[in-house]
This record gives sequence, C-alpha cells and structure tokens, in this order.
Amino acid sequence: MPIDLRSDTVTRPTPAMLDAMFKAQVGDDVFGEDPSINQLEAMAARLFGMEAALYCPSGTMSNQIAIKCHTQPGDEVICEKNAHVYIYEGGGIAFNSGSQVRALEGDRGRITAEQVSMAINPDDVHKARTSLVALENTCNRGGGSCYDLDEIRKIRTVCTDNHLKLHLDGARLFNALVATGRTAREYGQVFDSISVCLNKGMGCPIGSILLGPATFIRQARRVRKVFGGGMRQAGFMAAAGIYALENNIERLAEDHRHAKQIADVIAKKTYIKQVLPVETNIIIFELNDTITAAGWVTKFKERNIVGYAIAPKRVRLVVHLDISKEMVIKTIQEIENFK
Repeated sequence: MPIDLRSDTVTRPTPAMLDAMFKAQVGDDVFGEDPSINQLEAMAARLFGMEAALYCPSGTMSNQIAIKCHTQPGDEVICEKNAHVYIYEGGGIAFNSGSQVRALEGDRGRITAEQVSMAINPDDVHKARTSLVALENTCNRGGGSCYDLDEIRKIRTVCTDNHLKLHLDGARLFNALVATGRTAREYGQVFDSISVCLNKGMGCPIGSILLGPATFIRQARRVRKVFGGGMRQAGFMAAAGIYALENNIERLAEDHRHAKQIADVIAKKTYIKQVLPVETNIIIFELNDTITAAGWVTKFKERNIVGYAIAPKRVRLVVHLDISKEMVIKTIQEIENFK
C-alpha cells in the first residue's frame, strides 16, 4: 500500500469507526428525525459553546452556506488571497452568493486586524458593501499555519465596530487547537459562524459541521436544501463524526510530531530552497532549480510515496491518521537516500 501524503482527506475509517457507523441509529434528517445527526450537531454546538449546528456533506458546502447567509448579492467578502473559500471552492462566492472578494496579501495565509480595517469599503454607492470577513485556520496554503487568537480577537473588534460578520473556515481547526492549546469554546466566543471538517485529520469518510446562532442555523438549513444538501438517513455518516469527536482530537498531536520529523530531514537536502514553518500536519517545501515539483513527486511515487505538487516549485505533504510511525520512518529513509 502506498504511503499517501497528498492530503488528510485520503484516510479510511478505522475498524472502530466502521463499527460505530454500522450500529448507528438513523432516521430522516429532512424531517429532523435522524438521532445520530441530532446527537452530532448537539455535541458540536456544546463543544464550541454555540447555540446550534448543521451537519453538511463537505467543508466547501459549509463555507458556501455561511457566506450565502451572511451576504447579499453585490457585497464584498474580505479574505486572504490564498484562502480556500476564494481559490478552492469553484468560484462559489460569486456563483452562489453573487458577491465579490477583496483578497489580501497575508503572512502564510493569515491577515491582521489592521489589514481588515484598511480594506473595508466606505459607504459609497460606487463601492461594493463590505459585509463579511472570512478567516482560515489552519491555513492550508500557508503550510498548516495557525492564527494567534489574540489577533483574531482584534479582527473581531474591527468587524463589530464596522457591522461586519466574521466566519471561520476551520477545516483543520482541531489541528490548530491541539497545536496552540486553545479551546473550541474560545473560538465559539469570537466568530459569528464556524465550519469544521470531520473528513480530514479527524478521519471520517465525509462530513463537516457548521456552527452559529440558532437563527443563523435555521437559515443555513434552508440554504443547504437549496444547494441540494437535504439528507435522509445520513446518520451512518454522522456516527463516524461522533466517534471522531470522542476519539480522534488529541491524537492529532502525533501527526504534528511526524510532520516535523519529516520536515527536518527535507530541510537538510541540497535541492531544497525553503521549507515553510511546520506548525501542524502540513509540510510545504520549495525546490531549487535542480528539480521541479512534478519531478520530485514522480521520483517519490516510484518509491511508493505519494505527494502533491501544488505549484511548479512547491510540494505539499500531509500527515494523517493512516500514516503510521513505520511509514514515517520509511519516508524519512527515502528522503535521506534521494540525492
């Protein structure tokens, strides 16, 4: 079996998770009668100290629902230029919400309160109405970088003072919480809405949770239906999410340790120009002129290690639930042997 480091989305349910799915109680979620989905949503809301939650098939759907609920056609959304909501969601902000984006140059995917304040449009009929700020934590294209919660609180103040909503794309938020020692409840106190993925480091086959006030989630449920996301007996999938929240959060620290071990070896190679700082489970490195990203990925695929070329000179490796200690050792050995 290949050592698949392309993404933490490639994980497969463990036997214990499969057993939980097999034993799930289910019903019709459109009628609000799936007990496993109801349990998962209530569990997530309690964890973040927010009023309500909505189970969705994907993080992209959760994000797009939130943006739709927070904006009107013709509005403007502020985010970092490499944000997932902007570059990896199929133009959904324009297509689904009829809004445009003010993309800011951040530090490894992170923007500051000062940048947000300067990017807000004036009350001018010639300008789009700024209505939403969307942050991403951890930042995928930033190499799994984590926000400083104090900076997020400053951004919250800017949003409050200017009557803007604040959404968090927390696809890998649990990684950030484990890495920084912050709590889910602290994040729930700052954001108007949060999406958290269960299908990445948490190891579920599908699923994302959207969190927010009860009135927001009621609207989000309507938008999910419009987007084609009305679900029936999805409790089999929700049971995987319940299992993940109960068992797979603290173990993310192991992925972080493994990522740092691999990155330390990569950084010593002569063909490496730079390795972005590794804070969580993502390694992004830039190659010098001796090899391309596609070339590196091809060479290591021959060694049964699968990576992802995200740019002509950049490779991304992501450590996850299915990457064992033995696989990490094997990966390190192959990197050390590759000249």
